[in-house]
Amino acid sequence: MSIPNHVLEQLNNQADLISIIGRHTTLKRAGNEFKGCCPFHGEKSPSFYVNPQKNIYHCFGCGVGGNAISFLRDYENLTFIEAVNELSKQTGIEVPKDEQKNVSYQRRSSTSNISRSDTVPNADQSATPKSDALQNDSMPAHIPYSDTDHSSDYNPVFETDYAPSWPVQYDDDYATDYSPSSSTSRISQQNRTPDNEPEGNLYELLERIQTFYQRNLTTHPHALHYFAARGLSKDTLNTFGLGYAPFGWQHLEHEFPQDIEGLKALGLVRQSESGRDYDLLRDRVIFPIRDSQGRTIGFGGRALDDEVKPKYINSSDSPVFHKQHVLYGYYESRQQRANDWLVVEGYMDVIALYQAGIYGAVASMGTAINESQVSRLLTLNPTLTLSFDGDSAGQKAAWRTLEVALPVLSDDKELRFLMLPNNHDPDTFIKSQGTDAMREQIAAAMPLSQYIFAYLSERHDLTLVEGKAKLMSQVRTLSSLLPKGSSFRYLLNNDIYQKLGGKRSQNTEAKDALLDFDGDMTISQQLQLCFLFQPLALLDDPIESIWQKAGIDSLSLPAHIKQKASPDSLRALAWEDLQDASLLDVVSTIKRCITYLPPDANAAAHFILSNVNPATQSGLSRSWSSFYKTLTTRHILSIDELIENLIMQLLKLHLQKKMQDLINNPDHIKLAIVRKQSQRLNDWLRAQQAEQSAQMISV
Repeated sequence: MSIPNHVLEQLNNQADLISIIGRHTTLKRAGNEFKGCCPFHGEKSPSFYVNPQKNIYHCFGCGVGGNAISFLRDYENLTFIEAVNELSKQTGIEVPKDEQKNVSYQRRSSTSNISRSDTVPNADQSATPKSDALQNDSMPAHIPYSDTDHSSDYNPVFETDYAPSWPVQYDDDYATDYSPSSSTSRISQQNRTPDNEPEGNLYELLERIQTFYQRNLTTHPHALHYFAARGLSKDTLNTFGLGYAPFGWQHLEHEFPQDIEGLKALGLVRQSESGRDYDLLRDRVIFPIRDSQGRTIGFGGRALDDEVKPKYINSSDSPVFHKQHVLYGYYESRQQRANDWLVVEGYMDVIALYQAGIYGAVASMGTAINESQVSRLLTLNPTLTLSFDGDSAGQKAAWRTLEVALPVLSDDKELRFLMLPNNHDPDTFIKSQGTDAMREQIAAAMPLSQYIFAYLSERHDLTLVEGKAKLMSQVRTLSSLLPKGSSFRYLLNNDIYQKLGGKRSQNTEAKDALLDFDGDMTISQQLQLCFLFQPLALLDDPIESIWQKAGIDSLSLPAHIKQKASPDSLRALAWEDLQDASLLDVVSTIKRCITYLPPDANAAAHFILSNVNPATQSGLSRSWSSFYKTLTTRHILSIDELIENLIMQLLKLHLQKKMQDLINNPDHIKLAIVRKQSQRLNDWLRAQQAEQSAQMISV
């Protein structure tokens, strides 16, 4: 049986190699890789490494190495076909039984002509496409496809106050009305392959189609205006290969007359009920979809007119494109060595975050993200954040993703939920609030347990015993989806039970009170209010305390790093390093005045406020009274753990930003140290959680 190479590549790329090998040896994270004792030869010191980014393994002791297929074949003694079939079951990627099903197609001779007209079929021709076929490739799926051509009456309107941030250049011979002989005729000669090639390759055809779409973007001002109005730079257009599919029902056939079979195999050219061919994507801006190797495998198209339904259409599944295994933006984020991963809803969210320097955002292909994709992302980083719109559809998508993720959420993994304020999505929030505010929102994303309670409490009347019982029933059903032996199962049930009336710690109450008080506050603003409420928390510097507890002050660094590192790069972080003027003002004032503060918390806060800068005072004074009343109403006296948690969030955010700055402005010595510090802080946080879990009895 001959299996196409592209299928084998997909199987190896999508396989959960960490889990496969983890059944036979213990693997522990070591930077961007995992290491353990080699399962192929006996050893006491780990020399076996697995790289989840490349999905390969290598042992520096015995020299063995390979991918998922080779491991199943060599270690588990499976035949090649058995290994392929096993990965097919695990990943859901179907192995074609027809040996001829591959990426090749038969090209037409140069003498072949297109007999069909590139005009809108009239009513007598009955050329309306099959809506059912198109509906499966639309987003959202439930909206029926309207195949009305708008080329005859479309008149793009340009905003008079629009000023793009980069020069917009158009070709001198740009034609307003699309025709195969105008704007595309200049492009077509560059996209043709030699006539003497009898077979075409789908990957190569897709690259030529992408080039065609990209060039069309430069010759159609209304399409270019769409991206410019969304704030995209020229570099971003090039990075993501964004383009435009012009008017016309058969522009692809006119452009690639020898590749009709390939166009149909890709689903970009379809056939109406009357037997006439037509292009799937017309008058839409184009988002090329890439696989993990950076190859174009499909396209997403967005209508320029919001009244056109569906707004988005994805090209259909093909021999090289399987929607359920592709995450948009994955390749681009991997190119930037993304460490933190964020699942968002749409193409523009991915692109806006990337342009803002926030790498790691991905989106599924119009369907809910699946278990294997979640597992893959959690392998790259044990914390995965989900960001969905606050509307009903977005919340349903978030809940479906939660249910999908629970079976792979072991105790060392974490799922967080980002609900942006005021119904923002990442794209609009960045434009409105800026990159730093977006980073803070991501760092403060809601933990899984908190999200579950917030979601279910809106759907049950918790003033009634019956409502509480129904909510707990749903929680138990959810927790049963967690992996066998999960300590989080008990912790989740116990946490929700406490929220429903069980005895709660003051720090938990304080955290909830802070969240209830003002969901739009930054981490820094929350921390400043906490210091006003409990200034004695600064008697011993809490940053130094965290630095020591996490063992960051005693890092084990390679000799060449120690020799070249400056003393300043090895010291603990100070409040000045966070570059937050208001926070530094509050901390400095409290340290200066701490021996003179009155015992009453409210009086002490006003004493502090009278000694800070006017700008700091103005920001805090508006919030202090309500914050103080919220905490005292709940009889909260101490918030030590809450303060420590907020500081840890700030430290994580600062180290992440510092790493990104050092990647953009390379300093390999400092980058190695900051990465080690960040890793040690994360390891300590997970160790604390594991220690708490170990004290619990699993249910």
